[in-house]
Amino acid sequence: MLQKNSPKRIKSVDLVEMKIHEYQARSLFRDYGIACPADTLADSPEAARQAADQFDFPVVVKAQVLSGGRGKAGGVKLANTPDEIEKAADKILGLSIQSYSVETVLLAHAVDIAREFYIGLTIDRSSKAITLMISGSGGVDIETLAVENPDAIHKIPIYPATGLEQKVLRPVLENVFESEPLIEQANVIIDSLYRLFTEKDCSLVEINPLALTPANELLALDAKVNFDDNGLIKHQDIEALRNDEESSKDELRAREVGLSFVSMDGDIGCIVNGAGLAMATMDLIKHFGGTPANFLDVGGSSNPEKVLNALKIILGNPKVRAILINIFGGITRCDDIAKGILMATEQIDIPVPMVIRLIGTNDETGRTLLSDAGFTTLDNLTEAVKKVVQTG
Repeated sequence: MLQKNSPKRIKSVDLVEMKIHEYQARSLFRDYGIACPADTLADSPEAARQAADQFDFPVVVKAQVLSGGRGKAGGVKLANTPDEIEKAADKILGLSIQSYSVETVLLAHAVDIAREFYIGLTIDRSSKAITLMISGSGGVDIETLAVENPDAIHKIPIYPATGLEQKVLRPVLENVFESEPLIEQANVIIDSLYRLFTEKDCSLVEINPLALTPANELLALDAKVNFDDNGLIKHQDIEALRNDEESSKDELRAREVGLSFVSMDGDIGCIVNGAGLAMATMDLIKHFGGTPANFLDVGGSSNPEKVLNALKIILGNPKVRAILINIFGGITRCDDIAKGILMATEQIDIPVPMVIRLIGTNDETGRTLLSDAGFTTLDNLTEAVKKVVQTG
């Protein structure tokens, strides 16, 4: 995905995307009329060899993992015989690519490539628009190109009120694709990608490379599609594509009990109500020298059971040395959060210190409940964050 990330700030975009495998993205592309080479899946070297008779050679064998960098990691190989397909699958299956273990490979006809292009759509929060990205230099080094020669990637903002505007798009297509037949093909592909992006609530749609064949046909040789988690409630067909390997065990457990949770690499557990406040809380933890162990939003309702479940999940992480509970009560009432904390202390062992900040709806009642049980609460967020960073 083409975007510059700050090394310090935790981005919300990383917290709300659902990723799918390339083979799943290819299927969606075909649903929207975007041409891809024929392909099939295999989960063993023997199955890959048996599938060889479905293709004309050469065949490309590609690892199916939810990350980029597959080619450089040895996860993409070319085969010219059934034996080579079996050997390639044997080498790729079981590889670890960016911590993902390869369980399946995609076999696809390897087409001759006259030229490679790049087309992508993503969200630009600064301009509040969808951004269409087009380049005449596609391939594995597109991200390097984005840094070293950003002018080689044309960026076109698309606003929901106006959609794709030909008067803006046409000059870019003429510059990149040059000939009228290719311009027409690219226009159709972009229109299809835009429909997919908007109709399925995507956060990223990408073809890299979009290959020009000797027959003057544009084919999507790779497919990447990410979705906005917040839109999945409208798309059960997309939710059904979810891959468990994308989520940690804690994330899967949280999903079962209706919590919005993302595992992270730090040691300070976070229980917060509201996604925005949760992001701000994690930023403050980083600002004061700590590292959050998770994103966890218990907002949306007032239910003590949520706090109990949240603490169980957080305490399942052996790296956690302290927990920050930061509640700004609205719909989520402070007294119910307090009841959830007390319920947890009765049912589970909490071996790490907790720093509790309560303010908002019924905060005085919540503080009294906790004070009577021996807990100290704070009402200032900065003080609470400083304390939890220094605790443990």
